[in-house]
Amino acid sequence: MFIAMNRFQVKIGSEAAFENVWRSRESYLSNMAGFVEFHLLKGPVAEDHTLYSSHTVWVDKAAFEAWTKSEEFRRAHARADNKTGESLYLGHPKFEGFEVILSERKSSAAA
Repeated sequence: MFIAMNRFQVKIGSEAAFENVWRSRESYLSNMAGFVEFHLLKGPVAEDHTLYSSHTVWVDKAAFEAWTKSEEFRRAHARADNKTGESLYLGHPKFEGFEVILSERKSSAAA
């Protein structure tokens, strides 16, 4: 299994616009072989930004890499803009990729 994460430092006051970009766009992830699940995470608030992370789970790194080279990836990211034209971020998103070494799940876990 492979987990791909992008960390976003969203400017204070831009959180609703950032979340709306994610809620209103077509991701095309479900079209991809090897895609397991997606989460958008909201983290702590700092003085000048709120931390967010996109979190996708793939069956393996190869499936994730196929996504990054796909037409679906290009279409999903072409629509990931802010309609006001002003940047919602401090800096650029930071990518982090992880190969899962160990996993544990409660069999009756709630979603």
